[in-house]
Formats: sequence, structure tokens, C-alpha cells
Amino acid sequence: MQASTPLRQIAGLPATPARLADSVLVLIDCQNTYRNGIMALEGVEPALQQAAALLERARAAGIPVFHIQHDAGPGSPYDIREKVGAIADPVAPRAGEPVIVKNYPNSFIGTDLAERIQATGRQDVVLAGFMTHMCVNSTARGAFNLGLRPTVVAGATATRNLPSPDGSVVPAAELQRASLAALADLFAVVLPREADLPD
Repeated sequence: MQASTPLRQIAGLPATPARLADSVLVLIDCQNTYRNGIMALEGVEPALQQAAALLERARAAGIPVFHIQHDAGPGSPYDIREKVGAIADPVAPRAGEPVIVKNYPNSFIGTDLAERIQATGRQDVVLAGFMTHMCVNSTARGAFNLGLRPTVVAGATATRNLPSPDGSVVPAAELQRASLAALADLFAVVLPREADLPD
């Protein structure tokens, strides 16, 4: 089976990733929500390790970092007032790193993320976090639609098994691969690992 030509190529969009030094880093929903319990993701710990490595590189480069935290209210797995909804320790924000609370999958909806990125004067946005098929996907598309240039670090993302409309189960690995392929078709440059992102 042969792959079709990506829309990015047809549209003349670049296939090369942003340089970290020219970008902003957006870490999406790297919360304890996904480490265990009902929302546990397949491969979440290795993904957090890659996100942490990416964060350390961003800090060393002195680029803007934005932490996104999803809040679905008390009693939910996304309750930011409780440990379950807190940002995971490996990527915990430092003083001066903004935490932007959102209520929708697209991190730009109902937040000032777009304005904050615009204020940096940068258009390249490096994205990592959870879940690949949901908030990473929605945020990457949102960034693209705003005229930004998203790069998604696949190894710093993860997802979970989902029920299919036909009654079968879509395995997390299959959903991960398809979600990233859909993004890479047009909306973002997708890199396999954190180490693949140039300085």
C-alpha cells in the first residue's frame, strides 16, 4: 500500500520542524489525570519523560514556555484543585512560567494563549502533552488556523483505547498513529521524538 501525497506538500508548506530557539513551547494538560485511574493513558510515563526533557531544553534556551491545565470542575478527573488535576511533577511549572487554565480541547478557546504567543513575536509553536487525539489534536489545528506554525513532538504525547462506533475497540497505539498522521497531513510538522527537534 502506498501513502498519498500529504496536503502540506501540495500546499507548499514546510516539512522541516521549527528550531526550538525560535519557538514557544506549549505543554498541554500534562496532568496527573492521565497517570492512573479511569483516564490512564498507554505510554504516559515515557511521554512525560520526553516532555520533561523538552521542557529542560526550552528552559536552557530561554524560550517562552506555557503550561496548559484543563479544568472540568470538582469531582472530575480534571479537578485542578485536587492532586488528580495537578500538573505532573516531572513537568511542574517554575516561577515565571504561565499556567493557562482551559475548559475546551482547543487551548486557544476561552483563553489568552493566542495573545500571549503573539506578544512573544514568534510564530513557531512546539506542542506536547495529552491526549493526542483530543487536546493536542485540537490545539495544533487551532494554532494552524491562527496562522501559527505548529510542531508536534509525538514521543511526548499519548492516548488511550477508545470504543469504535462498530462496537470494536480502537487500540491506543493505532489511535496514536492515526491522530498524528492526520495532523502531519496538513496542520503540523510531526517529529517522532524530543531528540529530533533541532536546537
